[in-house]
Amino acid sequence: MADQPFWKTKSLAQMNRAEWESLCDGCGRCCLHKIEDMDTGKLYFTSVVCHLFDDQRCRCTRYSERSTLVPDCLVLSMDNLDQINFLPDTCAYRLLNEGQDLPDWHPLVSGSPDSVHRAGISVRGRVISEEYVHPDDLVNYFESLNQDDD
Repeated sequence: MADQPFWKTKSLAQMNRAEWESLCDGCGRCCLHKIEDMDTGKLYFTSVVCHLFDDQRCRCTRYSERSTLVPDCLVLSMDNLDQINFLPDTCAYRLLNEGQDLPDWHPLVSGSPDSVHRAGISVRGRVISEEYVHPDDLVNYFESLNQDDD
């Protein structure tokens, strides 16, 4: 019988740093600016992304320094995972935390870092840097990735 992959045999809390980091599928959705409807509390994604985001690789260009360079950048951990309300329903951290498995297009399953892009899950080629958008204009950049949180 073949060995099971680590995400099927370990809880998120049992994963080492490399395993935890490898769960990121590179979709880039967590780097999008969000707008909260103050009346309903619903979050809306925009197509505006952090200035540190490389929109071709769908990765942060200064990952190890991101929380210093962008003080409100979220550093996801087991300690705050349950409090984060904006992870997309396709996010591996969210899926595994909810007891679900990784989808077939996830790079750990497919073996290809491009599978997330081919599946249309990533924001590659669909974002604009915050450097070019005034904060008051964010409402003009609602993204088609918005989810209904019923």
